Amino acid sequence: MRIFASVEEEYGQYDNAKVVLIPVPYDGTSTWLKGADKGPEAFLEAADNMEIYDIETKSEPYKMGIFLDDPVSEDSSPEAMTDAVHQRVTKYLKDEKVVTLFGGEHSISIGSIRAFGDKYKDLTVLQLDAHTDLRPEYHGSKCNHACAVFEANEKHHLVQVGIRSMDTEEVQYLKEDNVFFAHDIAENKNWIEDVYNKLGDNPIYITIDLDAFDPSICPSTGTPEPGGLEWYPTLKLLKKVIQTKNVVGFDIVELMPNENERSSDFLAAKLYYKMLAYLYTK
Repeated sequence: MRIFASVEEEYGQYDNAKVVLIPVPYDGTSTWLKGADKGPEAFLEAADNMEIYDIETKSEPYKMGIFLDDPVSEDSSPEAMTDAVHQRVTKYLKDEKVVTLFGGEHSISIGSIRAFGDKYKDLTVLQLDAHTDLRPEYHGSKCNHACAVFEANEKHHLVQVGIRSMDTEEVQYLKEDNVFFAHDIAENKNWIEDVYNKLGDNPIYITIDLDAFDPSICPSTGTPEPGGLEWYPTLKLLKKVIQTKNVVGFDIVELMPNENERSSDFLAAKLYYKMLAYLYTK
């Protein structure tokens, strides 16, 4: 049995765990650089070498219990993968677990958000991303990585943060009042408060594409874009949201590990653990 961050086995047992972590090593629709399917393993390896005391919150978040599930291995088609993720997440939501996922490309979020939407009809989705991902279909599939939040935008309250790249086709689906473009964030000292105020009081699901971060701190993604989010302001936003609102689950996606650049792997592991620390100490 593999335990997240190599802690004592008791904290990885399902019955003792508040949190479930589902790896989804899928990279079936990415259209430029490949390798996101290797992301979950690189993330877990980095977590195994991470200090497990969180200085900021003065806590050991692993003590809430983190059950590391077997990876979702379905990769016969984007649709089949989406259904498999949906079924897996639904299973754990029925047990009242805090369900988290690590991808894999961003298409893995479609099935997860769908499952959360089944349980929480008034769901808010907070997306941190360089790209809007609002295409209704791409390369013949509605479950493409370029369509990652189209369904969420249609069915739920979607707030997008860090956006700095999109296609003309997506403009018609953009709800600009709920979009925080990276160039505007750079000029707005109050952007964190502005994002927070857009979220409302509904249950919140957070989806983080690692290309939301500036490539100077997280270069190992499939589609890096200049001008991204910085580490501490992003944590400030996440801390405020997680500790004061009803965050019910989250995913982190699009780590494309590079054996010559391991800092991105560690950033991903640290980001995941920081989010748990905020949840643990709320």
